[in-house]
Amino acid sequence: MEITNVSEYEAIAKQKLPKMVFDYYASGAEDQWTLAENRNAFSKILFRPRILIDVSHIDMTTTVLGFKISMPIMIAPTAMQKMAHPEGEYATARAASAAGTIMTLSSWATSSVEEVASTGPGVRFFQLYVYKDRHVVAQLVRRAERAGFKAIALTVDTPRLGRREADIKNRFTLPPFLTLKNFEGLDLGKMDEAADSGLASYVAGQIDRSLSWKDVQWLQTITKLPILVKGVLTAEDARLAVQAGAAGIIVSNHGARQLDYVPSTIMALEEVVKAAQGRIPVFLDGGVRRGTDVFKALALGASGIFIGRPVVFSLAAEGEAGIRKVLQMLREEFELTMALSGCRSLKEITRDHIVTEWDTPRPRHLPRL
Repeated sequence: MEITNVSEYEAIAKQKLPKMVFDYYASGAEDQWTLAENRNAFSKILFRPRILIDVSHIDMTTTVLGFKISMPIMIAPTAMQKMAHPEGEYATARAASAAGTIMTLSSWATSSVEEVASTGPGVRFFQLYVYKDRHVVAQLVRRAERAGFKAIALTVDTPRLGRREADIKNRFTLPPFLTLKNFEGLDLGKMDEAADSGLASYVAGQIDRSLSWKDVQWLQTITKLPILVKGVLTAEDARLAVQAGAAGIIVSNHGARQLDYVPSTIMALEEVVKAAQGRIPVFLDGGVRRGTDVFKALALGASGIFIGRPVVFSLAAEGEAGIRKVLQMLREEFELTMALSGCRSLKEITRDHIVTEWDTPRPRHLPRL
């Protein structure tokens, strides 16, 4: 059966993967309300397309932190990709590079920063979890910098791991033939089996619950790389991120895997964009499955979007070729949405191209009688 959209990869991944692995990738926290909402909220935003505009040439290129990319669609950090496919993060890196876009490598990757760098050229960011042992953090940041990574995406929504009940039921743990490659030499690369989720136990033991804004400033003293704060959902925290010297904000609810009943990221986006006041770029992570979703995020002020689950599901289904296809499908759908909305470049996408449930009705100019 020919795959015609990104969402179709999920069912194929479910067939191919062991239950423990699929559930780890697919599930969210607790009732999974936010998991469904991350998708459903996009349907509350409708288009106001402009017609009779010459759309024979569409330019989707953009720059992110000064790096030119082919489209505003990037790859979010997702952990342990070799559980999905033997090539894991190598395949993801090659697919991103071929598409001319950015890959973010997870701290908890099953391939190291050096291994991913060895796949060839490409703009790559590194997602960072802050461990209790700051020497581990400093060493990891230095390694990412040496390996040519261009930014740090600091995850700030995980002082503790969210309650992911599928992982508890499955007693989730990293398969024995894999390691968290970035931590292999530090005796932090293995995950012990636990009475509930092995990952939850690992996080409880290793990740620093005391992480605060002063650590965002500390990070800037140990690296010259720009820091993106990943996990912001409110105007208050957007303003603090700007004050703390962040180079950008990623609006994210961690794929609905942390605190359930937070809003979808597309619903939180506009509040964060308004608070940032254009001082730093704001990106959206979570729920994007269509080119129309990308357009909606940009119309609400995002500078770009990140996809997570579509990458691991397509990786599981078809390896590197699957990820390439996901990026290509999203690219083509986004280009079509731009054309049908009357936008020839990203700067032509405006708030007036969409209407949302929470907009005040537009004033109607009634003809004089």
